[in-house]
Amino acid sequence: MFFLTRVLGTARMFSTSAVAPFPKLKSHSGAKKRWRSIASGIFKRGKAGHKHLNVNKSPARKNALSQTAYSHGSQTATLKKLLPYGSP
Repeated sequence: MFFLTRVLGTARMFSTSAVAPFPKLKSHSGAKKRWRSIASGIFKRGKAGHKHLNVNKSPARKNALSQTAYSHGSQTATLKKLLPYGSP
């Protein structure tokens, strides 16, 4: 009796609908690691070249590399396709 109720109990957990809405879209792994979405709908990222070999760079260049970069119009359209659910 216990086995029968356990089998029936687990059978109810699965969906009984035959039609799935549509397949989930996959986010692009590289874009996930590099870009973050913001409330206005555009994306922001950190600039490259600020982590190492900084002795040879001028302070003004290092300050410029530490600033946040934002996506442009054509980039934003592409990023919305690569990250359909935004970013974490």
